[in-house]
Parts: sequence; structure tokens; C-alpha cells
Amino acid sequence: NRILVELSDLPPTVLQATIAIEDKNFYHHFGFDIQGIIRALTTNIQSESVVGGSTITQQLVKNALLTPEKSVKRKVKEAILAIFTEVLYSKDEILEMYLNYISYGGTSVGIEAASQRYFDKHAADLTLAEASLLAGLPQAPSAYSPFGSNPQRAKDRQAEVLRRMVEDGYITELQAENAKSEVLQFALSKTDIKAPHFVFYIRDLLYEEYGEDMVEKGGLRVTTSLDFDLQQTAQASLSAEVDSLQRLKVGNGAALVVKPNTGEILTMIGSKDYFDTAADGQVNVALAERQPGSSIKPLMYATTFQEKTLNPGTILLDIPTCFKVTGQQDYCPKNYTGNFSGPVSIRNSLGNSLNIPAVKALSTIGVEKFMKQATEMGITTWKDPSQYGLSITLGGGEVRMIDMAQAFSVLANEGVKVPLTPILKIEDYKGKLIREVDLEERKKNLKELNEFASKGKLGDVDRVMDKAPAYLVSHIMQDNNARLAAFGGRSQLVIPGQVVSAKTGTTNDLKDNWTVGFTPEFLVISWVGNNDNTPMSYVASGVTGAAPIFNDIMRFVLKDQEPLWQEKPDDVLSGGVCASGMPPELSEDTHCKIVGNEL
Repeated sequence: NRILVELSDLPPTVLQATIAIEDKNFYHHFGFDIQGIIRALTTNIQSESVVGGSTITQQLVKNALLTPEKSVKRKVKEAILAIFTEVLYSKDEILEMYLNYISYGGTSVGIEAASQRYFDKHAADLTLAEASLLAGLPQAPSAYSPFGSNPQRAKDRQAEVLRRMVEDGYITELQAENAKSEVLQFALSKTDIKAPHFVFYIRDLLYEEYGEDMVEKGGLRVTTSLDFDLQQTAQASLSAEVDSLQRLKVGNGAALVVKPNTGEILTMIGSKDYFDTAADGQVNVALAERQPGSSIKPLMYATTFQEKTLNPGTILLDIPTCFKVTGQQDYCPKNYTGNFSGPVSIRNSLGNSLNIPAVKALSTIGVEKFMKQATEMGITTWKDPSQYGLSITLGGGEVRMIDMAQAFSVLANEGVKVPLTPILKIEDYKGKLIREVDLEERKKNLKELNEFASKGKLGDVDRVMDKAPAYLVSHIMQDNNARLAAFGGRSQLVIPGQVVSAKTGTTNDLKDNWTVGFTPEFLVISWVGNNDNTPMSYVASGVTGAAPIFNDIMRFVLKDQEPLWQEKPDDVLSGGVCASGMPPELSEDTHCKIVGNEL
């Protein structure tokens, strides 16, 4: 999208800002600037950052005539062509071509297209504040984008442009300060960036691996796992649901959809509206640290099954209980409803999300063992066990949604961790393959690990939990009878005609509201809350807030699909249990009365 404009139609501030930040000696060199190169090298050494030393003429030549290849040969070509350009054209002609040819991000090539895209106005009408922001974009359009994952970088870059303009005598300190404090009115079309949270997440991953310069200018061709139709459907569902929850003081939402058996991230929605800057819509909640509430409990119970301290039939007392904490007041958890259930099985405790039995269950293995298992499954935010207590099983430790997706994928994969993978293939600008993920190989390795209940690792697929614990917790999570008392028989956790494991979570302070659910093929996580951490209404819960979003998305991905579920592992048995929760042959009660069937 290029709209040609003549230099004489542009305000002086556009030219001055561009020259100040890109090439202060533009009108005094012959194509390349020795002083600029030395200055850039010095800055790079002193700050351990990368600052370009190319002149405006070199940048024009590089973008118009050369490939993104980085080599001495190409640099020599660039210098020679820059000198020829300076001979053939006047400085003003070169600057005009540059301003019409350089990319300002996305499809906006040239200052006029950028002005219309970002501010919905002609470049001739740009203010100093607007001109200085746009002038800072060409070096790294994605990194400095005001609509990127870190909008503050755009403001910092604008401030640097204004500082250079003051330094070069174009404007005064007062003008610079006024421009920095001006509130910019952006007009970016919502159709300009598709799946923006996902796009900038991919960009940041590429930055980490290849560096900003290579990503911005290297011509990489990147194939991702995004399912755009699903992304649009999920975004529409989430936005509509959050709008309907305004009466409950809910202002934002987020969601992820992944394929557990391949690791593909199909959908990433980081907020209700990415373009709502007033509500911090650019913040990607899918990557933010939030408290998970009771949605973390399945990972804890899976750990107790892994350690064989409990099983689904084990009976725990749901009665008022306080736990001793060294050097602190006793910890006395309460259930969400404030009521107590007396003797209750682990199945019903997890199904109805009872807090006191959950804390008792955690005490059988200890916080450190739970944290270790959760970390192996994919939780990355829990570092020091000494900083956490028993409340971690009720959501007292912050997690990232993307990590929850990774951890619960282990349950969906019968104990096997398949790394989440948003980038499937990367090629260079010539189409030469740099790297590619073999999804079929992953499926094959997952199948082999599960068919033989093998421990260890095949390729990048790793068993981090035995099959039985993963199966047992998944089975409880899909048991609608187990959660009947708390959720009723027709809750949003039920997908008619399908077998889906699901769990909700709401924090005690009502700031976070989650639902996570999965089949072997799809995993969906949804969240609602507020970016500013203001609490929601008391009547907002996982089943009224995040669950309808989960339900809509899961129905969509499972439409027209046959129900699919895990096969029962050979070491999981079904039979009668005594009141103690143990099978008769293992019960110490010689007069055991069978009270039910259990796995």
C-alpha cells in the first residue's frame, strides 16, 4: 500500500524527524557516512545493542534494489550503488524516494500510507508528535509499533526521535516535551492486523531466536499453526460474552485453543479487543501471570495419584480444618459456598471443587513435590517452594494461560508432554528451509509412548507422568455426576454428544475466572476478569463467566466429530469400594460394606 507524495507537500517536521533519527549528516555525505558508521560501532560496543550505521541513501538502495542477504559482498554493492545514486539524484530527490519507499509496518509503504493508516490523515497534516512517532518506525516497524505487544517501546522511540531533533537544533526542549505529552489519536483499521496477539507473540519468539534485525529485514517466511476461521469464531464468542457480563463488572477475556497431540496453537485471544487502548487491549492475557483459582486442582490431584498417596475413591473429611504454618497464623481454608460436606471421596471433592479436602490432599505429598510435577508438565512461573504454602492448590500461585494449556495437554495425552508449537516452518527469503516441525513424527512418537506405556522421550515428546494418574484425573473431570451437587446436570461444562474433561476456577478475590477443558484432540482454556485487577461481581463464577466461552468454542471445534476418549490403562481397575475408599481386598475393615464402584 504505497501512496506517492512530493517532498514539498510534507511538513518540515517530517523531514527533520527522519533525518535526525536516521541520518543526521544526510546533506553532507556522498552516500555513506564514515562518522555515522564509527558512531554506530561505538554505541554497539558501549551499550551491547545493535544500532545501524546505514545512511538514508544506503537504506533506499538496500530496500529498492538489493536482497535482505547479509554478506560483505552485498555491503560492497550497497556502498557502490549508494554513491551512484548520489551522483544521479539530488539530496531532496533521494529523501523523497526514501519517504515514499520505506516500510512503516504491515502493508504501509511510504509516509503518506503510514499517516493514513495510523492517524487517518494526510502526511501534510501530521503534528510534531505524530511525525516523530512515524519517523521512529522504519528501523524496526514491528518492534516499535504502537499496536505491538509493548506499546511503551513506541513512546520510548518517539522520545528518542524528539531528543535527536533537539540535539540537531530542529526544535526546542519545550516543543519536544509538549510533543511527548500529546495524547495521540490512533486510527488503525481493525482489519489491518489479523489475530494481533498471536502475530506479536510469534514476532517476539522470532526475536528471541534470530534477533530483531533478522526478523525485521531478513525476509523470513514463517508458517504458523493458527486456524484463522477458528480464531475469528472464538474472538466473536469471547467478545459477545464479555459484553454480556458488564453487569457483573467483567471487562475483559482471553482464550487459547491447542491440539494436545501435536502441540499446535490454533487460537490465541489475549483480550476482548486488541485495539481498545483505553482498556489495555494490547496486553496479552494468554501470556500474563494470573491466579488460576481451583482450575489448578486437577494437576495437584494427578500428582497425588502419581505418588500413590490417594486414589479417586479415597475418603477425606470436608469439615472445618486449620493447618499449622510455622511462624504464621494457622491456615483455615473455606469452601467457595461456605458449606461443608463431611466425608467425601476424592472424585466428588474434585468434581465439586471442594477446598478443604484439596488442601488435605496436597498435605499428603507436600508443596515441593506438587510444584516439581507441575513444572515438569509445563508450569514455568513457580520457582521457589519456600515462597508458597498449601494455598497453592487453591490458586495461590500465579500461572500463565499458555502454561496451563501445556500442563493440561499432558493429561489429554495420557501423561505425555508434547511441546506447544505456534511456529511450524521457517524459510529464508530465498525459500530455503531453516527449520520445520514434523507433526506426523510427533503423533507417531506419542502413539508409541502410549501404546507401550513407555517412560522416557522420543524426539521432543516426553512422558512426564504415568498413564494411570493422567487417566484417572481426566475421568473425574468428565464425570458429570461427580460435579452434580455444585454445577447441576446441564452446566456449561457439558458438551452434548461428546466426552469432555473440564474444570472451572475462580479466585477468592473474584479477580480471575477460568475454565479449562479437553479431549484427546482439542484443549480449550478461557478466562474473564479485568486487566486493572478490579474484582468482578460475587455472582460471577467459572461456570457463568469463562465457561460459556469455553462451551461455545468447544462445540465449534467438535462439531460433526465422533466422541473420542482415552483407553483405560491396564493398571487401572474398576470395582467396589468400602466406606474407606479402598477395595475390600485392601481394606483393614473386616466387615467392609460396598458403598459404590470406583476406578
